[in-house]
Amino acid sequence: MSSHRSLIDRDNVLNDRQQLKELLKKALVFKETTLASGKTSHYYLDARQITLSSEGSLLTARVLLDFLQSYNVQAIGGLTMGADPIVSTVAALSNLEDMSINAFIVRKQSKEHGMKRQIEGPPVKGLRVAVVDDVVTSGGSLLQAAKAARESEAEIAITTALVDRGEGARELLSKEGFTFEPIFTIKELL
Repeated sequence: MSSHRSLIDRDNVLNDRQQLKELLKKALVFKETTLASGKTSHYYLDARQITLSSEGSLLTARVLLDFLQSYNVQAIGGLTMGADPIVSTVAALSNLEDMSINAFIVRKQSKEHGMKRQIEGPPVKGLRVAVVDDVVTSGGSLLQAAKAARESEAEIAITTALVDRGEGARELLSKEGFTFEPIFTIKELL
């Protein structure tokens, strides 16, 4: 079992960020690919290879918790599937760090049975939240999740992504009234 390191030590945060960056670089695949936005690209960042690995998920959570400290959020969520491993790990680690940030997952559409929810997890009504995705291109998935959280009466403090491909997400989110700050840009990884 690995030892727990507090986020208070700034040297650890900078090291965690660098290690996460190196892992993300290894997840780059150079081949013609169709992205969720419908665009084609000569490369694909397979971020779930990182966010679902034990080392990558812990580094992701540490980096995000440090990033989120200045936004004073009470919950973090995003559109299923890219956000699922990120928000779960952030929530768990936040509890160890006495930060208590809950997770929520946004479905692409509301369920037609059961409670018929679009957002799963503890209620977000009245909370300051961060909305996250693993990789954004145009920002459509991040926007969909942010709008769903806003419709559930959450206050969107920040939208973010592990990696911004730099293809319009910032502009789209800004146009809709959301602040967007990525952890990394694709230029940092290429």
